[in-house]
Amino acid sequence: MTKFLLAVHVLAAIVAIGPVTVAASMFPPAARRALAAPEDARAAETLSLLHRICRVYAVVGVVVPVFGFATAGQMGVLGDTWLVVSIVLTVLAALVLGVLVLPRQEALVENGGTPAATARLAMVTGVFNLLWATVTVLMIVRPGSTTGA
Repeated sequence: MTKFLLAVHVLAAIVAIGPVTVAASMFPPAARRALAAPEDARAAETLSLLHRICRVYAVVGVVVPVFGFATAGQMGVLGDTWLVVSIVLTVLAALVLGVLVLPRQEALVENGGTPAATARLAMVTGVFNLLWATVTVLMIVRPGSTTGA
């Protein structure tokens, strides 16, 4: 059962979190292009599409920690420091996405913006991606694990 839960957890992370990180990273440059050419309908459509991808996959991404907790429970590592740190970083990443990235994307889609607004969005998106990268490394390295890695 542990291998199944772990496989679902990893697949969910790849399928759900991957698209959010990529689409969120693509959004600020696309926003800059849309601001530079306000008459370009395709640029506006691209922004809307990237924002929709981020919103939908953010919701789908909820399954990642659900299967993560199930896997950790099966493995008996719920109290391990690396997992607690990963959980905290995951919560921070979710907050950055839900409170900073998605609302700023929505504001740019609906109202346009400024180059400074796209730069701030790029910064918080980078923080979001850095948090996920750190969680990924912790999940692979698992300090104190018996994998020999």
